[in-house]
Amino acid sequence: MNQSYKPQGYASVSVYIMAEEAQRVIDFLKAVFEARETRRYDRPDGSLMHAEIKLDDTIVMVADAGDDFPAFPVWLHVYVPDVDATYQRALAAGGVSVQIPAQNEGEADRRGGVRGPAGNTWWIATQVG
Repeated sequence: MNQSYKPQGYASVSVYIMAEEAQRVIDFLKAVFEARETRRYDRPDGSLMHAEIKLDDTIVMVADAGDDFPAFPVWLHVYVPDVDATYQRALAAGGVSVQIPAQNEGEADRRGGVRGPAGNTWWIATQVG
């Protein structure tokens, strides 16, 4: 039997976000990137032990931070079909602008950045050149 070493549809590397109020991160991903929750495990106290969010072709893992696993911000880079529309959705979902979408001379990407509800910076880009 040829059984895969990873679940079908998963990349070899997945980002794992530890966040205060992880549900806010999930809501942000759904609003901005039209992501969908594929797995979820809550703790008895109602906090989020583990969730998996499908964002295009990538699984993003999210959990509520705690004493053993503290929250920390990360930077993430996401290619999207329309950087300007995604940037506007991110602002509408409560994101804070880090950089308005622009294309630097000599670069193939038009890129902008938004800080999300847990302090993560989401760099969003569309290849245009």
